Amino acid sequence: MTFKILIVNIILYILNNLYKTIDVTELQPQMGVLGKAFKKDAKLVAEYLNKLKTEDVLSIEKNLSENKESTITVNDKDYKLTPEMITVKRYQKTVHVEELTPSVIEPSFGIGRIMYSVFEHNFKIREGDEQRSYLSLPASIAPYKCSVLPISNNPDFGIHIKNISQALNQNDISHKVDDSSGSIGRRYARTDQIAIPYGITIDFDTLKDTPPTATLRERDSMKQIRASLKELPQIVKDLVDGKRTWEDITNNYPLFEQQETTK
Repeated sequence: MTFKILIVNIILYILNNLYKTIDVTELQPQMGVLGKAFKKDAKLVAEYLNKLKTEDVLSIEKNLSENKESTITVNDKDYKLTPEMITVKRYQKTVHVEELTPSVIEPSFGIGRIMYSVFEHNFKIREGDEQRSYLSLPASIAPYKCSVLPISNNPDFGIHIKNISQALNQNDISHKVDDSSGSIGRRYARTDQIAIPYGITIDFDTLKDTPPTATLRERDSMKQIRASLKELPQIVKDLVDGKRTWEDITNNYPLFEQQETTK
């Protein structure tokens, strides 16, 4: 079956090879009687009656049969109908055109455009380095809240990566472990581009310190603080939940400049 769709005013017409017999019930106004009763309003009443749906026609017919009258309202004015004013006509006809009222409205915007607008609004470039872009999504809507980055592929980092990952899971913090090859700066840039707001870095000072420590980096400012591994999951959770701000964290923990141990 082939068809095309035409939109006329508000009505949707579907034209196809449809041959369908339907039952029709409609009112035929008796203009002579209406004219005597309603004078100049007769035409207005007749137009109203000609547009009635089947269920409305049947309702008027029932009222006329039971009560000998039926009241309609046209333009906020009531008109009393009597049996001699109308004739109810029933017949069958074959239709070739379906007339539909659309029940689904598709606006010109959708979730895709909303997401695109959010991404565009939060897409930023590092000042002084046009090659370094980042997505500054708020932590509350970022897919990953935190990254875990060993500074190298040293096997001694493995136990600390495992422990911090488990602690983040226990705090319901979605995170991504990036132990791929490449410099730590390149991996920071990758996590910035996918909107990860915080990053925990396991370095050689982690192995040296007792208890073990690691750095926590904030995406937008790129500043880092150093804290014990046990504290970091709760710090990240408080930041994500909005209980603490990054300014509060930097006021309570020392800023990290560089690791003291390099191997």
